[in-house]
Amino acid sequence: MSDDHRLRIERTYQAPAEAVFDAWTNPEVIRRWWQAERNWETSAAEVDLRVGGAVRVVMRDPDEDREIGGGGTYTEVERPTRLAFTWTWDREDRETLIEIEFQALGDTTHVSFTHSLLADEETVRSHEYGWGNILDKLGEVLAGPA
Repeated sequence: MSDDHRLRIERTYQAPAEAVFDAWTNPEVIRRWWQAERNWETSAAEVDLRVGGAVRVVMRDPDEDREIGGGGTYTEVERPTRLAFTWTWDREDRETLIEIEFQALGDTTHVSFTHSLLADEETVRSHEYGWGNILDKLGEVLAGPA
């Protein structure tokens, strides 16, 4: 039985690759968009942007007054084309891998997001929902004020 269940999501953003890459690596910007649900907030974001450096993000669900956090270690940092880091949720002990490729297309950027080493297909589906919301919110932040 394979334990490499993976999720792949693609998005195109109306922003240059450098800006999209920086949105993934700047703690102040991360706090504006890394939320798996619309009414959540990001209570903490920490980035040590270097191979071997740590990344940590904590989302807060205000309705249930609970936090959901996770973190990992950067394995690849190639600004502005590629970012990869291990990821483990605080409430789990399974280490997964997140890989993000940024392809500049004029004034837009195509992002290929892959989250691999997930436990099973149910986990892939639940992560698809959360990451979909997170990546949608990133697009709103990159687009700027309405």
